Amino acid sequence: MKLSGGVEWALHCCVVLTTATDPVPAARLAELHDVSGSYLAKQLQALSRAGLVTSVQGKAGGYVLTRAPELITVLDVVTAVDGAQPAFVCTEIRQRGPLATPAEACTRPCPIARAMAGAEAAWRAALQAVTIADLAGGVDDDYGPTALGSIRTWLGGPDGGDTATAEAG
Repeated sequence: MKLSGGVEWALHCCVVLTTATDPVPAARLAELHDVSGSYLAKQLQALSRAGLVTSVQGKAGGYVLTRAPELITVLDVVTAVDGAQPAFVCTEIRQRGPLATPAEACTRPCPIARAMAGAEAAWRAALQAVTIADLAGGVDDDYGPTALGSIRTWLGGPDGGDTATAEAG
């Protein structure tokens, strides 16, 4: 499976939003992750269209999660950014060429299509089993119990705070 880079950025943004007490402007998220604001805005728009985040308007506006991080899965984010289409689409190659199998004889998917469908189902189930809250917990596990708190402080700082303490997210 190949996912777009937007999935990674969207997941990072969702994890960061778990720490925020106020809406976080897209520009602030872009600055935190050192990524183009216009690129990140596309990912945030995809999350918004999927109902995972909402945009709060106004001077103190920005993005917030629409529900608890325990209720947003990695698969939700992947689907929001990259879509729900399957990674493999069978084109019924067995029905082509000089030894083609007649369509009426193809009563079930071929072994290749079945293997790919099984792999995709397992992949989707694995992503469905991991929540944004799980990812946020992993940040503190990997970078120490103050990592997300440092991000929260940096987000709330009037001039960007100390970016060195926010690099973990």
